[in-house]
Amino acid sequence: MTNQDQKQYIQRVESHFSGYRLDQIAAELFSEFSRARLQQWIKSGQLVVDGDSRKPKDKLVGGETLELSVVLEPEERWLAQDIALECVYSDEHIIIINKSADLVVHPGAGVPDGTLLNGLLHHYPELASLPRAGIVHRLDKQTSGLMVVARSLLAHTSLVKQLQDRSLGREYEAIVMGELTGGGTVDKPIGRHPNNRIKMAVLENNASAKEAITHYRLLSRFPRYTHVACKLETGRTHQIRVHMAHIKHPLMGDPVYLGRQRWLAGTSPQLKSVLANFSRQALHAKKLTLLHPANQQVMSWEVALPEDMQYLLDELEREKQNHSEAER
Repeated sequence: MTNQDQKQYIQRVESHFSGYRLDQIAAELFSEFSRARLQQWIKSGQLVVDGDSRKPKDKLVGGETLELSVVLEPEERWLAQDIALECVYSDEHIIIINKSADLVVHPGAGVPDGTLLNGLLHHYPELASLPRAGIVHRLDKQTSGLMVVARSLLAHTSLVKQLQDRSLGREYEAIVMGELTGGGTVDKPIGRHPNNRIKMAVLENNASAKEAITHYRLLSRFPRYTHVACKLETGRTHQIRVHMAHIKHPLMGDPVYLGRQRWLAGTSPQLKSVLANFSRQALHAKKLTLLHPANQQVMSWEVALPEDMQYLLDELEREKQNHSEAER
């Protein structure tokens, strides 16, 4: 692909978007592009509604067709940096990365470089011609695990569609506070917290909130903690962290949603030390399943828990055994 290639995208506005601004709807339907870029295209007439130019703030009623016709060029001049990345798989269309827990995915406020994106541009320079350097979804900085990156425009379009129609499978493992007795589903909309802009929250009966569905099942239970597997139907910001906190089982170590740490009576000094020094949310993207963009074959990858989470689980198991022996 050259920078002069003309690309066309067409999306139908569903009825649930009735009353929303055009730029808000465009950001949802063309999520591979930034809202600022989409607003520019609306103003320039490159993104039209039923063939007519509109203003970004115009509200739609549903049923309209959005058509985007653009020449794709690099959106920003990001710095390519030699950052070590763990590549699990790659071919001409996709790259599968096992992200470390301390790596930010994308440059932003306060983090101008040193991110996964900067590392990708060093190892795969061709990504500079793709929207957001091929990044189609994100993991929070302190969440480890699997991510897929598009390496071609074909893959980019396919992966965005799979995310939108929920056919891209993402499974996580987490350690949460409290003892769950079984699995379940949290089906609660998520939006920006009304009083704290760095947090997300469950917001019911709020037009700005987005549908969010998380399935969870029990893997193992310890005194005051539970090891769970979580499967996403949707991919909202902080989704697992918000949903588990909402049902009163926040993630161990979560700096935003956990609140003050409380020790179980009888907790050993060693376990207290381990828990106190676990300074990130105990969340790992363990499994990723998708349709390969070129041949439509189902492909799946799975990676082991990182050392810090496995060590935490080992300490919780040791504490569990100590409690069992003490009760005999």
